[in-house]
Amino acid sequence: MHIGIDGSRLSATATGTERYTFELLRHLGHLDSSRRYTIYTNGLPPTLPPLGRNFALRSIPYPRLWTHIRLSLEMQRFPPDILFIPAHVLPLLHPKRSIVTLHDIGYHYFPKAHTLARRLDLHLSTLWSAKAAWKLITVSHATKRDLMTRYGIAEEKLTVIYHGVSPSFQPVEDPKVIEEVQTRYGLREGQGKQPLPYFLYVGTIQPRKNLERLLEAFAQVAVKREVQLVLGGKKGWLTKAIEQKATELGIVGKVKFIGYVAEADLPALLSGALAFVFPSLYEGFGMPVLEAMACGVPVLTSTTSSLPEVAGNAALLVDPLSLQAIADGLERLFENAALRAKLQELGFLQAKSFTWERCAASTLDVLS
Repeated sequence: MHIGIDGSRLSATATGTERYTFELLRHLGHLDSSRRYTIYTNGLPPTLPPLGRNFALRSIPYPRLWTHIRLSLEMQRFPPDILFIPAHVLPLLHPKRSIVTLHDIGYHYFPKAHTLARRLDLHLSTLWSAKAAWKLITVSHATKRDLMTRYGIAEEKLTVIYHGVSPSFQPVEDPKVIEEVQTRYGLREGQGKQPLPYFLYVGTIQPRKNLERLLEAFAQVAVKREVQLVLGGKKGWLTKAIEQKATELGIVGKVKFIGYVAEADLPALLSGALAFVFPSLYEGFGMPVLEAMACGVPVLTSTTSSLPEVAGNAALLVDPLSLQAIADGLERLFENAALRAKLQELGFLQAKSFTWERCAASTLDVLS
């Protein structure tokens, strides 16, 4: 059997769907040495996971509309038996047995968190992939329910397969490593100086992540507490208001936008945090929650979408639409050391139940 995989996300900045693609390929390579795989990319990616001899890279660069023009042409000329799209849209021309992972449809629930053009693009690409694919993988039961409700997808077409947590996410115990990373991201004024305790958020800086409300809630806590809020992540769309919010609230000195955080730096940055805060309005899965738990950091997250499913009883869950609920949660985490210790312990156990090996094995079952 010949399985083709869209590897175009390997060349993008490594956020959630890109990490999913990379880790899934890495573990498929470990598990399967019998079937033949071709990974299609738009040019040569900067890094590739270690793969076996049964994996081939097919670099087919094209400047625009790579999926629907260049990948479609490849599917017409040299079709694999199965095409798998882990984190993108199904090309117009594709094998009958095509499988797509759909991560979320948050644009339906929070349309104002996206530009009109972006919302239309997400809707049309999801609709096309959902209807045209042979099988669909979703990354949570919440996303599965959304697709059944909003797009009328038959339940038998859908398989839920959770993400995993990379082994690189574990507590960093060397204080020098934590200090070096904190200094590099501007959290320490000088060598040897202790930073203020900090709440950490990591993710794209965009409205769907509920960051304006988080800033307002933090402002209530920061007035009476020596604590800072660190926001790490690349800029998304409609971010200007988020960046200006700290100025409007008068808390510029206690809020730091540190930009994109390299994956190698995340464990140390997490390990040095007082707590990880992720009150997102909507998530298809919420990988940062598990990564924080794996690093031994207490987590605050939302009661909505997939987040309770992923966090279980191992996080402080708050209503993301309630400013006061978020503020109270931050206050509890700052004041209550026993609560933080309990969440750390529960978080370790929760994170261990999500592995990329299991994710890859389940995906292989769908591909077979």
